[in-house]
Amino acid sequence: MDEVKVDHIGIATNSIKDSSAIWEILGFTDSGEEIVAGQGVKVRFFSATEGPKIELLEPLGEDTPIGKFIKKRGPGIQQLAISVSDIKKTILELKKMDIKLINEIPTKGSNGNLITFIHPSSAGGVLIELVEENQ
Repeated sequence: MDEVKVDHIGIATNSIKDSSAIWEILGFTDSGEEIVAGQGVKVRFFSATEGPKIELLEPLGEDTPIGKFIKKRGPGIQQLAISVSDIKKTILELKKMDIKLINEIPTKGSNGNLITFIHPSSAGGVLIELVEENQ
């Protein structure tokens, strides 16, 4: 198995602008905003000296995954993202173990990375995003 690494923690917010100040005050470095149209979201990453990044997620509409999340649960931690070196291989291994996936075919996420999601029902109530970094 590959070296395990938490890539980032995704936080759903109504406003990236309003939610950014706390991370800047705490010393995180802002990487700028990006629209991920396929996910219906605007994202901004914050990096620390080491450890996982913080990803702020602002919905582009109420019917997007993040819009629905906020409507149902309110702003807050939405997902935990794990870095993998081969997302397709990882998906096959998860499927062999009957782990429920939200999408079995990876899609493009921020920074051109490939992503897929493990359903919370297979992960103790936690939405897990798998990320294969764009090389």
